Amino acid sequence: MTNHISRTELLRKLLSKDRPILLEALPEKYFAHAHIPGAINVPHDQVDHLAASALPRKDASVVVYCASATCQNSHLAALRLAELGYRDVQIYIEGKKDWIDAGLPVEGKG
Repeated sequence: MTNHISRTELLRKLLSKDRPILLEALPEKYFAHAHIPGAINVPHDQVDHLAASALPRKDASVVVYCASATCQNSHLAALRLAELGYRDVQIYIEGKKDWIDAGLPVEGKG
């Protein structure tokens, strides 16, 4: 189904030529405030509605994240993506909090 990805591995992939599609599974107001650069917003409860337009290729490499390790939105979104036939879905479990705590940049209204 889905796999977990560490911050280190995510950074490596984001800097590679085979960059994954990065999805934030939080509501739009949290995404607008701050998100990992290059991420797109697909809230966990809108996956069915947004997946086809946000992710037209079901074989694309996708990494889903949310607020922190205690947030379940990324798990719910990743599970639903897998159920919809997406074959390469990973979860950055530690999420935005871990990214920010590591001093990495974010985009948004901050």
